[in-house]
Amino acid sequence: MTLEMSQAHDLASRAESSPRGRREILPVAGAVLVVAGALLPWASVVLPAGPYPDRATLQFFDAPYLVTGFRLHLILLGLMALLPRARRPVGTGVLVIALVHTAFLTGLGALSVGGPITLAAGALLVWPGRAAGKAPQWRLPGRAVAWPVLLAAFAALLWLVSATLTAGGQSRATNPYGGAEFLAFCGFGLALVRTLSAYGVPAWLATLTERHRHFSVTVLLACAMLLPLTEAGTGYWMTVASTIGVYAATAIGLNIVVGLAGLLDLGYVAFLGIGAFTAANLAHTLPFPVAALAGAATAGFLGVIVGAPTLRVRGDYLAIVTLAFGEIFFRAAQNDIGGLTGGADSIPGIPPITLFGHAFDQPVGGLPAGFLYYALAVLMVAAAMGVLANLKHSRTGRAWLAISQDEDTARAMGVHTGRAKILAFLVGATLAGLAGAIFAHKLGTVGYESFDFSESVTLLAAVVLGGMGTIPGAVVGASLLFVLPEKLREFSDYRLMLFGLALILIMRFRPKGLVSS
Repeated sequence: MTLEMSQAHDLASRAESSPRGRREILPVAGAVLVVAGALLPWASVVLPAGPYPDRATLQFFDAPYLVTGFRLHLILLGLMALLPRARRPVGTGVLVIALVHTAFLTGLGALSVGGPITLAAGALLVWPGRAAGKAPQWRLPGRAVAWPVLLAAFAALLWLVSATLTAGGQSRATNPYGGAEFLAFCGFGLALVRTLSAYGVPAWLATLTERHRHFSVTVLLACAMLLPLTEAGTGYWMTVASTIGVYAATAIGLNIVVGLAGLLDLGYVAFLGIGAFTAANLAHTLPFPVAALAGAATAGFLGVIVGAPTLRVRGDYLAIVTLAFGEIFFRAAQNDIGGLTGGADSIPGIPPITLFGHAFDQPVGGLPAGFLYYALAVLMVAAAMGVLANLKHSRTGRAWLAISQDEDTARAMGVHTGRAKILAFLVGATLAGLAGAIFAHKLGTVGYESFDFSESVTLLAAVVLGGMGTIPGAVVGASLLFVLPEKLREFSDYRLMLFGLALILIMRFRPKGLVSS
């Protein structure tokens, strides 16, 4: 018996000392250190602007287990690290949270205790981890189970959107640590999404959503309308969200031109401006629906004119043609050629949209001001996504996809490439013109500076980052590109650098876009 026990002890010792044994022990040690680091003090002194958030200052450690905010996120990540496939995603999220807060505290001259320990814990989780391999395949349930699952999934998505918008507050005046809190929450969200991806949950939900498409679209639209009832239901965030909706609808139109037809357009924001200026000039004489349709029709007509040269040019030459059109529009609007843009004075005093005598910029019941504009933007984005979905799976959409792959081969196979390309410009410009009409009435004033070349680049980046040719890709890309600069205002000196770094990381790890086809 003694000999057998000795042999078993030797075997256990060799297993623990083997590389595989170390790979099993190190993640567990890392998970324990993550929880320990979350419970330790982060800021050793009370800072001039007040104690560090979430009971992370040493003076609050008479109650160390009352954790909130990024410390609560770290504890949740520490528990998630016990899942085999979650170790590397969790380690990445832990490193992001620890780096952000440690760097922020170092810049403020405060010594951090929990930060270095959490950094070491994240390194222990990432270093021995290996790629999880192919995600498991999940069986699709019946309707009785699928519908509650989809309800829960979309409710979780609503919470994630609300929490992302409100993470860190609205401004440095109300929360001096808001920037660090927002970036740390992004690290937590990144770890959560990557962990779910490692287990194949997003792909499973996507297939489930496609199978129950009508139910999913209805629930998703209802969840979008429920955003004002969350913590993001303030006038400030309703204004930001409605602006995102306008640019998202514009990006969907650009996705038709670039993502489906493969036509590089560097002056696309001009169609947004054409719709805005047309509606602004008609706002005092015509009701909004008529002015909006006029803006959309004018933008579509000019889209056909711009699309006509695509019959003779392609590639870089097409990009130069569209760039020239965008610059011509910008200079014409700046110099008030034709007296339709106001030049440097812009066009002020555009009346808000009204419905049954109620202005859209006023509160409705217990809902914040700007809710009606947000609801209109949601409906416009939903309609634009419906147009894109139907066109993508139609004969015209297949012609666009053929052109984007090889125009000569598409023509040889009988595709009328010229007509298809002009139709792509027509549809994309019309959607942008309609969004521009809403944009003008929402702002109450419209000027040429809102439609310069940088806006076209931003819209193009939204399409590329979101995923070219995908239905939700343009919405995701536009949301990202307009939320990040808004939230990173807390880092006034490094905002653009952090914004660019975020884009580089997305393109490095998601080269086909956040929502790849």
